[in-house]
Amino acid sequence: MIAIGYDIGSSFVKGAIVDVDKGVVLACASYPDHEMTIHSPVPGWAEQDPATWWEALLGVTKMLASRTKISLLDIKAVGISYQMHGLVIVDCDGRPLRPSIIWCDSRATEIGRAAFTRIGEATCLREMLNSPGNFTASKLKWVRENEPAVYAKVHKALLPGDYAALRMTGEFKTTVSGLSDGILWNFPGHTTAARLLKEYQLQPELLADVVPTMGLQGHLTASAAQELGLKAGIPVSYRAGDQPNNALSLNVLEPGEIAATAGTSGVVYAVSGTFNCDPASRINAFAHVNHSPEKPRVGILLCINGTGISNSWIRKLVGGSGLTYDEMNEFAAQAPVGSKSLTILPFGNGAERMLGDRDCGAVVEHLNFNVHSKAHVLRAVQEGVAFSFKYGIEIMQSIAIQPRVLRAGEANMFLSPVFCKTLASVAGVTIELYNTDGAQGAARGAAVGAGLIPSVKEAFKGLACLRRVEPDADRDETLSAYQLWRASLDNMLART
Repeated sequence: MIAIGYDIGSSFVKGAIVDVDKGVVLACASYPDHEMTIHSPVPGWAEQDPATWWEALLGVTKMLASRTKISLLDIKAVGISYQMHGLVIVDCDGRPLRPSIIWCDSRATEIGRAAFTRIGEATCLREMLNSPGNFTASKLKWVRENEPAVYAKVHKALLPGDYAALRMTGEFKTTVSGLSDGILWNFPGHTTAARLLKEYQLQPELLADVVPTMGLQGHLTASAAQELGLKAGIPVSYRAGDQPNNALSLNVLEPGEIAATAGTSGVVYAVSGTFNCDPASRINAFAHVNHSPEKPRVGILLCINGTGISNSWIRKLVGGSGLTYDEMNEFAAQAPVGSKSLTILPFGNGAERMLGDRDCGAVVEHLNFNVHSKAHVLRAVQEGVAFSFKYGIEIMQSIAIQPRVLRAGEANMFLSPVFCKTLASVAGVTIELYNTDGAQGAARGAAVGAGLIPSVKEAFKGLACLRRVEPDADRDETLSAYQLWRASLDNMLART
C-alpha cells in the first residue's frame, strides 16, 4: 500500500512516497533548492506567506513523480507533518488574511507571560501542561489587539498543517495534538482550553472542528488532486506537528522512548504516560500522536531555536555558497575538543523557551585573533549547539526524564561527526541514527490512518538503525568545555 507524506518546515518542504506494506521508500525529495524566506519586518518577528508552502508542496510532488516509476495515481493516502506553533488566520473561503506568524516569532511573549500570571501558574500547568507562552493562542491574541480590522474578518485560526489540509480537502479541521501545541487544549477535561480563550477574549468558534491525528481528515478535492497530480477522493489521513511526527517516524510512541532532531531548531522529545510538566515552563508538554484520554501519551519537548540555523549562518558567513556542509564538518573535525576555549552561545533565533522566553541573541566569547581559525569557529558553533542540548537535558532530568538513548534520523546536524560525538559525550547518551525523516513518518502515519495496514506496529517495516554513536570513554575535555560554555551562559542570563 503506497502513501505520500509531506513535511512542511520553515526552510524546506520534504516529501516521500513509501510502500508501507513492504517498508520501502520509493522516492524522497526536498523543495526548493534554497531555504524559504522568513520575513522579519520588526526585530523578533518571523512570518511566512502560506502560499509559499503550497507552492513548495507542488514542487516537491513533481520532483517525487520524476524519481519513481510508479504513477502518482497509485497513491492511496496523504499524510502531513508541519512546523508547530504557527498561526494561519483565514476567511470563510480559506484565504489567508495576513502572513503566517510562525514558530520562532517572539512578538506574543509578554502576552503569554501576563496570562500565565492572571490565570494562575498552577491552573495553567494543571489544565494545559504549559504556560500560554509565545504559542499559537497568544499569537492570535496579538492579532486581536494589534490588527483588529484583520481579526474581525477571521473565520478560522489554523496551524500550518491545518492550512495545508484545508488546501487539500476544502475542510476546516484540526486535531487534539495540534490544539495542544497551540496551548488550546485542556488535558484533564479533554476539551478546548476555555479558560484561556476567555482570558484572551477569543471566540471558541474560531477553532476548527477536531478530527483524529491518525484517521480521516477529509478527501482530496478534484482541484487539489489536479494541482498535485494525485487521485481525487483519496483520504488525507494523518497530520501532526513536526516533532510528534518525527517521534512517530522513529517509532517513539511509548513512555521512556526519546527522539531528537537538529534541523533549523533542535529538539529532544520524550514520551511520557503521565501529565508531568516543568513548573518553570522551560520545556513543554503536548499531546502525542497516539494520545487518548484512556491512555495518555504526552510528548515532553525541549526546543532550542538556534540550532541548524546557526550552523547555516556560519556556513554562509565564512564560506558563502561555495562551502558545503560536508566540508564544514571536515573543517570542524580539524579543531580540538573545546575549540581552544572559543565559546559560542547559539541563541540568535528569537526567544528561547528553555531560557525563560528570553531573546538574548547569540554570544561569542574568548575569541583570539592569534589562535582561532575557521576550523575553531566552525567547531565552536557545533559544540555550542550540542552544549545547548545538554543544558536542556538537565532541565528534563529535573522532572524525572532520564535520557539514555536518543533516536534521530541521519540528517541535518546529525550528519556531523563532531556534533554527534560532542552531544553523546557531554550528555552521556547513546545516539541511534535511523534511515528515516519526517516525510517518511507522515507517509507511514497516513497509511495507519487510512487503514491501509492493520496496526501502528506494522508501519515500521524497513526502519533500520544505521549507526550508533557512543560517548567518549574519556569525557573530561568535553565536560570541561561544557563548564566554560555554561559559565558564559550563566553570565549572559544574569545580564538579561
